[in-house]
Amino acid sequence: MPQTDPHHPMLATVRPLLQVERLHKRFPVSGRRGSFLHAVDDVSFDLAPGESLGLVGESGCGKSTLVRLLTRLLDPTEGRIVFEGQDLAALPARSFARTPQRAAIQMVFQDPTDSLNPRYTARDTIAEPCRLLAGMDAGAAQARVDEVAAQVGLPGELLSRYPHQLSGGQKARVGIARALAPKPRLLILDEPTAALDVSVQAVVLQLLDRLRRELGLSTIFVSHDLNVVRLLTDRVAVMYLGRMVEVGASAEVFAHPAHPYTRALVSAIPGQGPRVRLEGEITSPIDPPHEVCRFQSRCPSAQDRCLREGPQLHPLAAASSIGQAEILPGVHQVACHFPRAIPAVNAPMP
Repeated sequence: MPQTDPHHPMLATVRPLLQVERLHKRFPVSGRRGSFLHAVDDVSFDLAPGESLGLVGESGCGKSTLVRLLTRLLDPTEGRIVFEGQDLAALPARSFARTPQRAAIQMVFQDPTDSLNPRYTARDTIAEPCRLLAGMDAGAAQARVDEVAAQVGLPGELLSRYPHQLSGGQKARVGIARALAPKPRLLILDEPTAALDVSVQAVVLQLLDRLRRELGLSTIFVSHDLNVVRLLTDRVAVMYLGRMVEVGASAEVFAHPAHPYTRALVSAIPGQGPRVRLEGEITSPIDPPHEVCRFQSRCPSAQDRCLREGPQLHPLAAASSIGQAEILPGVHQVACHFPRAIPAVNAPMP
């Protein structure tokens, strides 16, 4: 895989923090010998230092499995996860917690209540990764707790409280502080506000965005809320049945979605024009055929070619017959034989 591209100045000078190369995760199907559920299927992308990537798609598209692979909670079936030059996929998930890279990749979970130990105070929760992952002594760990609590806006008097004594927003701040405590370089956010009241969500999202910019963190933001992804990420990747079907700058993808599935998702955002409704049955993720487009059963624009050839990700400016392409920052890519063209810069608006 090429590491630089002279046509993209940022790529020519900045080495990716994370490189995911042809990642697969297949689960055996009980009672069906030789059959597998393809949860993540041939996924590749790069993440630059300080960049925020949004990950969107329907439930069951493979987002959660991909996140578990990246955080090394699951072992991949095939592929590479290169973080700061080291292939983490070569390290068994059961032993990853004892490696230095574990502190560098942290996660903020979907439900702040379920992810906190009810027997730990907020201070204990935040201090634990300082000791176990960053190797701090007791004094340094306590100093780090106070520092990171101030960063997330958690008052010192709340640090002695247990989870049941905290509000939803306060528990969310504890979870964020815990993830930041060992000073990670990659933060993975798995629906971080889904379990919070609407009145609290905006505050927590603004906090996450501010922290990312102030600390220079790279983030992967998983969410069903497309408006949030549009506002808080640099790029967005759309997943469908284990594969990425469209990737590009968030502003461009939301303004000019090229894949019919992306157009349907974007049309669900209030104020985005008429709703695109998808008909037909979803293709089974169990042993899916590679010689057909997986979206063709629901696509309003499906043609004969879609039944003969599975599309690969390719830059919109290139012919759709090229092979598997690496997902690089600044390149709008789509896995569709008949994508919607992006209007020229000086073209009149329809």
